[in-house]
Amino acid sequence: MSQVGAVCVLALAGAGAPADDLIDAVVVPSRDVTLSFVQPGQIAEVLVEPGDRVEVGQLLIRQDDAPEQARLAHLKAQAEDDIRVKAAEARLAQSRVDLAKLTEARTRGAATDREVEHAELDVTIAEMSLALARFERAQAGRSYQQAKLEVARRRLRSSTAGIVERVSVEQGEAVNALDPVLRIVRIDPLWVDVPVPLARAARLDVGDAAVVTFPDVAEAPAGRSASAPARAEGIIIHVSSVGDAASETLMVRVEIANHQRRPAGQPVTVTFVDRDAVDEE
Repeated sequence: MSQVGAVCVLALAGAGAPADDLIDAVVVPSRDVTLSFVQPGQIAEVLVEPGDRVEVGQLLIRQDDAPEQARLAHLKAQAEDDIRVKAAEARLAQSRVDLAKLTEARTRGAATDREVEHAELDVTIAEMSLALARFERAQAGRSYQQAKLEVARRRLRSSTAGIVERVSVEQGEAVNALDPVLRIVRIDPLWVDVPVPLARAARLDVGDAAVVTFPDVAEAPAGRSASAPARAEGIIIHVSSVGDAASETLMVRVEIANHQRRPAGQPVTVTFVDRDAVDEE
């Protein structure tokens, strides 16, 4: 929406909206993630605490992984070892040389068919030995990659950018698989899930404007004017496809920027602004 449109939206809201258009709702984080380990273990290190800002992929908590690290080192050495492959290649090369010599000798009557056949079989066996050595090395590489994944599972990394809300474990503590150990929330932007009466919701669509009014001055962020409740312009990002028959409402999700870092969980009122009204202004 343009700046002129935004001013019109706030002006319409500030001028007062019909009581039927004021809908009570609660702001919630746009992301709210509880993280767990997928296997039991002992906590070796906790790298964050409540209030810390984290980014996607950031290491948060690490389980003790000494046994996995030892196995990883062993498998890494196996995956990088090419001695058996080189030995098999050398044996195959020698077998081919022997076969060539015996084949040439047979033309002069210096070697029998049986000796040539044995030499041909030696070449076949050497080829199979080389293929097996290469296969075993490839398998060692796969086992090494699997071990790396097992080590990675001992490290809990953030799946979203946000703020650490809660840490439920301490260093040295044992945890079970899937126990909640850490919660991350993202409050910029905030979401407001608004139960809109069906008749009103029929006139709304994704991209429409909304005005969210926060609690009165006593609960407003520091620096906010005492003359009026805080207001924020939002935009509809989702309109539910299924209504609630009991309340005759449809859930509409509004997204608002939250540079002021207002906390989630606050009760608010929401006013939706029809596009026609904005265009007329």
